[in-house]
Amino acid sequence: MDVAVGKGFQILACSGSSSFIGKTVNKTSLGATNNHFPARTGSAPRYFRTVVRAQERPTWLPGLDPPPYLDGSLAGDFGFDPLGLGEDTETLRWYVQAELVHARFAMAGVAGILVTDLLRVTGISDLPLWYEAGATKFGFASTRTLFIVQLILMGFVETKRYMDFASPGSQAKDGSFFGLEASLEGLEPGYPGGPLLNPLGLAKDIKSAHEWKLKEIKNGRLAMVAMLGFFVQASVTHVGPVDNLVQHLANPWHNTIIQTLAGSGS
Repeated sequence: MDVAVGKGFQILACSGSSSFIGKTVNKTSLGATNNHFPARTGSAPRYFRTVVRAQERPTWLPGLDPPPYLDGSLAGDFGFDPLGLGEDTETLRWYVQAELVHARFAMAGVAGILVTDLLRVTGISDLPLWYEAGATKFGFASTRTLFIVQLILMGFVETKRYMDFASPGSQAKDGSFFGLEASLEGLEPGYPGGPLLNPLGLAKDIKSAHEWKLKEIKNGRLAMVAMLGFFVQASVTHVGPVDNLVQHLANPWHNTIIQTLAGSGS
């Protein structure tokens, strides 16, 4: 049995003989029906069986008819926009860039939290819990100084990113980045490259790197969900994710999310 996924179906009307009538429609329907068509004038009626077959257009909900502005051309586009936030073309462009940046920050955050937590739990390094790291005092600079330096550096990077979004290719021109333009090789908005940001030379042809884009955005979305889990876990248990994992493995039938949430409410 054929399964309908997304938009665009092909209807094949087939008879008992080797001939068939093919017709393509753009309608969300699924199933098979028996229809009566006269094969030709003066002949006996012949029965046809109509088979509806879905084209390959995966969506977040099987059988969903995606909105027209999500045509599958974007990396990771599975037709998910229940609130219709991306109907405007310019707004959709900005949302794509925002999701990409949040995904990358989430992936870096998840890796940093897991590595530092693992070093702390194993006793290799005396590091603070990830959600207390921001309150740590450093001897080489005050908190205010570090905050101001971070504002300047992040503000500069985000300004350059927005300028490249507003005018694609403008930040790759000579003299636009202290002579380091050749080392960055901006490929397209949201995808800088060069030996500094793409040392392995992956996806040099960014226009054809659909598989790499899809892998990145999928991993980024998973990392954003993981970060949400870290936030909830820290709020409920007040320990790190590796501590929670160790506790669960020590008694997997009693140290679960259900018992933890039930215990936090009492």
